[in-house]
Amino acid sequence: MQAVIGLLVMMLGASYGLETYCDGRQDGAQCFGPLGGTVVLQLMDRGLETERYKLYKSSAIILTVINNKIFNNAIKSRSSFNLGDGTFRVNNLSRTDSDEYHFEIRDNKSIKENRALRLTIQAPVSPVRLASECLSQGEKRVSCSSEGGDSPQYSWTLDGHSLTDTELLSVNTETNSITLKQHVSGAVACSVRNNVSSNDKEEISYCVFINCSSNGRQISQWVFTANNTLCIEPTTTSPTTISESSTVGKESTVSINPRTNITSWNQTVTPLSEDDPWYITDHSLLVCGVRAAVVVFALIGIAFYFAWKNKNYKKAEGSAYRPEREHQDESVVMVEM
Repeated sequence: MQAVIGLLVMMLGASYGLETYCDGRQDGAQCFGPLGGTVVLQLMDRGLETERYKLYKSSAIILTVINNKIFNNAIKSRSSFNLGDGTFRVNNLSRTDSDEYHFEIRDNKSIKENRALRLTIQAPVSPVRLASECLSQGEKRVSCSSEGGDSPQYSWTLDGHSLTDTELLSVNTETNSITLKQHVSGAVACSVRNNVSSNDKEEISYCVFINCSSNGRQISQWVFTANNTLCIEPTTTSPTTISESSTVGKESTVSINPRTNITSWNQTVTPLSEDDPWYITDHSLLVCGVRAAVVVFALIGIAFYFAWKNKNYKKAEGSAYRPEREHQDESVVMVEM
C-alpha cells in the first residue's frame, strides 16, 4: 500500500507544473495533455464581436461565446478562454478530459467553420532507473525502466550519439534492455518520453575481469569498475613473498586484459624490508655517520703527524747550531793566549 501511495505522489509531483500546447486551428488536430497538468488549445487567432463560438465535447456544449462575451463555461473552475489570442486553457487535467472536441464558428446567418480535434490525456513518465550487469564474456547489459508513464518510448545513446551495430550486441524491446560488446565503454544514456514529458539517465562504467584468491577460494568473474569490492586497492607491482612472521589477509589479482595483472595485498602486519622507506632512511643515516667519523679521525691523524714532524725538525735544527758556537768560542780563547 505504501508503495502505491508513493507512486501516486511521485506521479502527481511530476505532473504538477507540466503544460502542453496544441494548435487546433486545423481540422483533425491531435492534442495531448499531461495528467494533472495543463493544456493550451489554440482554437482561433482572435475573437471577433460579429461571430459566435461554441466548443463541444462529444455532443455536450462546454463553452459558448457571443459578441466577445462568455455566456457559458461548463468547466469554469479549472479553465479560461482568452478572446485576445483565441486560446482555451484547461488545468488539472483528468482522464475524463480525453475525448473528441468540436469547435464551431457562426455569424448571424450560418455556420462559417466547424473543426474537430482529439484530446488525449497521458500520465507523464517517471524518473528513469538503470540496471546493469557484466556478462560471462565481458559484455555489458543495461536495462531501462520508467514506471507510471503512458505509452513510453525508449531510446539509447553512447557518449551522446546513437548506438551502432559495431557497439551493440543485441536489443530487447520487451525488457527495454541492450547488450554492449566487450570492447565498448563510455557514457550510456537511456531516454524515456511520451507526448507530454520526457526523462533520461546516464551512467559511466565498464567491465573488468577480476581474478581473486580469498581464504583458499578462487574468484574469477567480470565486474563493474564502479562497484568492484573483490580486489581492493590495486597496484601495478608484482606479488612479493613474505618470509618473515606476519598476519596476512588475502592476495588478489585484477586482470584487465591478458597482458596486465594488477595485484594488491590486504595485510595487518608488514615486515620491514630493504625497500621500506624507514629502512632506507636509517641505513643512509648510519652510513653517513660512519663516513663522518672516518673523516674526523683522518683529520686528527694528519694534524698529529704534522705536529710531530715539525717538532722533530726544530730539534734537528737546534742540534746542528750548537756545535758551531762552541767551536767559535774555543777559537777566541786560543787567540788571547
